[in-house]
Amino acid sequence: MNIQSKLAFTYITLLSIGVIVISSYAILSIRSFLLDEAIQKFESDAHTFAASFEVDGQQDNLFSKVKFVAELTGYRVAVFDSIGDQLISYPDTGFVEVSQFLNDDVQRELSATGKPLIINREELENLIVFERIESNNTNARYLRISQPKDELYAAEASISHLIYGAMVGSILVVVVISFFFARYLARPITQLKEAALDISNGNLDREINLKRSDEFGTLAKSLNQMAGTLKADNEKLKTLNEKQNQFFADITHEVRNPLHSISGSLEMIELENLPEEKKQEYLQVARRQIQRITRLFEDIKTLQRYEYDESFITKKEFDLKGLIDNVIQVHAPVAEEKKIKISNNIKRNTKVFADPDKIEQVIENLISNALKYTNEGEISIYGEEEAQGLSVSVADTGIGISEEHLSRLFDRFYRTDKARSRDKGGTGLGLSVVKGILKAHNSEINVESEIGKGSTFSFSITRLPQ
Repeated sequence: MNIQSKLAFTYITLLSIGVIVISSYAILSIRSFLLDEAIQKFESDAHTFAASFEVDGQQDNLFSKVKFVAELTGYRVAVFDSIGDQLISYPDTGFVEVSQFLNDDVQRELSATGKPLIINREELENLIVFERIESNNTNARYLRISQPKDELYAAEASISHLIYGAMVGSILVVVVISFFFARYLARPITQLKEAALDISNGNLDREINLKRSDEFGTLAKSLNQMAGTLKADNEKLKTLNEKQNQFFADITHEVRNPLHSISGSLEMIELENLPEEKKQEYLQVARRQIQRITRLFEDIKTLQRYEYDESFITKKEFDLKGLIDNVIQVHAPVAEEKKIKISNNIKRNTKVFADPDKIEQVIENLISNALKYTNEGEISIYGEEEAQGLSVSVADTGIGISEEHLSRLFDRFYRTDKARSRDKGGTGLGLSVVKGILKAHNSEINVESEIGKGSTFSFSITRLPQ
């Protein structure tokens, strides 16, 4: 049974019970009301008829008066003498048993209360009223009128038929309305269910157009937001998967080339007639390639530690200018060979708070990168004061980087010119390592570049302990 049928069945059951209960209560109320009205009317009629026997009452016309009252009202009328014997009854059938009710107790109660006495017992088919007749010229001292209860409830039966008919009609209306109402309530539930199934099956473009301000509308908005979030996460996962696949492909490629060089060098060394000079040359080639592979895996290990080990950096206060001077001194031979000037424009005793070894690695990578892609001119390091620290820039007058490469420049193994970069002995992870180190220092690396004019890499570093 689906939700719509369940809702309809529930509404029909509850509303039908309500209609039946209300109808039954109405019938019982009407029945009680009619009986109360009949009793009041009986009391009034008994008092009026008894009074009529007290006025100009004659023994000779007693029967005619009883007959007149009975035919006029439709009651069964009887009169009794002072000792309770029945004098006259009209009509005279069916009253033998009820005459027995006029006993001493009834007479005493009539005398004591001075009001009509109602006799209404469940086992009796008639409603009976006794009334005392005051002194007159006849022997009649007590009046009894009665009426079958079925006649009293005749109107109630007609009304009951109307109520039962209305009840059946109401239940039919309830059935129809319940199905429509259940359909109205079940429609958004069905839409939400279908949308949830579509989303679970991977259709993240599904949107629920449910323009409601109730809980269903809120749930629809939540599902739409969930689908949007899942879609965004799915896109991120796709991008991450693509990067991961590219990462493994790049590692394979980066390792394969050095291994081929090592394998080729070893094969050449094994030649019997190879001169000693050539053997040493091939040994140097093999060593350089081994060092290249070692640097590659060291860089990968460093990146992984930056991402997952927050305690990998140890901050302390140190002189930034002195650290940069040491790095420049290491690269001075290459700079002199290419006739490139490296200048450190940061003031002496510029204290910063960071991991000196890791910041040295950042500066080393940036200067090394600048030397590779600068053929003439100079490389300048600047420091600019900021609110909480120092902005460090490494600018060169090299070949520059086109705008299309800037967004992916810090991705692992990404090279703007793969052939030239490999020729220069890089692993393709230098800028990724730089980004990882600075991220561990809560800083970002930024780059500005123009083809033919050079590039500027900049980052911020804290001056005081945080």
